[in-house]
Amino acid sequence: MFRFLFRVLFAAVGLWLADRLLGGISSDGWTTLILAGLLLGIVNAVVKPVVVLLTFPITIVTLGLFLLVVNAAMLGLVAWLLDGLAVNGLVAGVLGSIIVGVVSWAGQVLIGDSKDQSAA
Repeated sequence: MFRFLFRVLFAAVGLWLADRLLGGISSDGWTTLILAGLLLGIVNAVVKPVVVLLTFPITIVTLGLFLLVVNAAMLGLVAWLLDGLAVNGLVAGVLGSIIVGVVSWAGQVLIGDSKDQSAA
C-alpha cells in the first residue's frame, strides 16, 4: 500500500515539475496534482495496455517511438477527465510524459523493488 502511495506522490511531483518547466501544462494546485497522479496510475493500468495493443503495428514501424505519443495521450486523457489539469498540445504532452516518466522511474529506484526485499 505504501508503494502505491509513493508512486502516486512521485507521479504528482513529476506533474508538478512538468507544470513548472513546460508552458503547455498547467495545474490548479497540489490537490489536483495528487488526484492526477492517482488517475494517471489508473489510466496507465487499465486503458494504456489496450491502446498499446491496438497500436502495436505502428509502434513496430516507428521502432517504439509511437509509445511517446501513447504516453502523451494517456496524460491528455487524465487532463480531459480532471478539471484542474490542462495539457495544451502534443509536444507539451510528449515532453510532460517524459518528465513524469523520469521522475516516476527515479522514485521507483528510491523505493526499491518489492521482489528484492522479499528475497532478502
